[in-house]
Amino acid sequence: MKKRQVGASNLHISEIGLGCMSLPTNLQDASYIVDAALDFGINYFDTADLYNHGLNENIVGQLLKEKRQQIVLATKVGNVWNKNEDSWHWDASKSHIKEGIKDSLHRLQTDYVDVYQLHGGTIEDPWDEIIEAFEELKQEGYIREYGISSIRPNVLKRFLPTSNAISVMMQYNLLDRRPEEWFDFIVEQGASVVTRGSVAKGLLTAEWQKRLANSNGYLSYSQEELQDTLQHIIAINSSIHAAALKMILSHSAIASAVVGASSKKQLTATIDAYEAIDTVNNIDEIIASTKKDHYTSHRD
Repeated sequence: MKKRQVGASNLHISEIGLGCMSLPTNLQDASYIVDAALDFGINYFDTADLYNHGLNENIVGQLLKEKRQQIVLATKVGNVWNKNEDSWHWDASKSHIKEGIKDSLHRLQTDYVDVYQLHGGTIEDPWDEIIEAFEELKQEGYIREYGISSIRPNVLKRFLPTSNAISVMMQYNLLDRRPEEWFDFIVEQGASVVTRGSVAKGLLTAEWQKRLANSNGYLSYSQEELQDTLQHIIAINSSIHAAALKMILSHSAIASAVVGASSKKQLTATIDAYEAIDTVNNIDEIIASTKKDHYTSHRD
């Protein structure tokens, strides 16, 4: 598994990262996936305090504590479960960010987080206060670096130039090329992109027909457009999964394609596709067959 540098930091992460949100809530079942990820050379693990009301962090921490020095651990802050735990609200205050890390560290069974990410954001948030919180956490040794999980251009334009953030997590895949417009800007600010939604809810895997049948389209793609596009990609290259990963990793702005897995079988399929990306020789033709949409909101 190759590694890439994250922004201007000293962190180097595997080209495929494990998005932990889909891990089973049973520790034993989750261990099969995490152990396989480690065996495959994955060293980047992404979770959040929001997932399963903190249980996801608990599981990740339990399974990775013996490998802590060998991995790059990322989590997120900003979404707070309401008391009845059926919904959550946004809190990007300095006090919450600084208290949130302590709760996450306890659940993760570690003394520090490698990448602490703001889990969203609006242009109205107290950005100077947010940045101050992250910088203080770095100085205090609770985190090594920080970043943001956001697709909003106006938020990125406000946050990145005035901070030392090293990463932007955003949805990016063959069917959602909206982030491409912002790759150069992100890199110019000393950050890298880590992708989520990398296989578009399974539409860009060998299970694409099953996932297609259960979908009503995808973003700006109607059901009919989606079917035509996926069939066209398959006609160009038989492994749509490998093509999907090749497309993401063809950009130097990308540090890692983060892919979730709810079973070892799903993770193995992703690794097999990753190992086959060098056989995808017609990626430009594949990319040309997809839409190049742009973000239309949250721009200014």
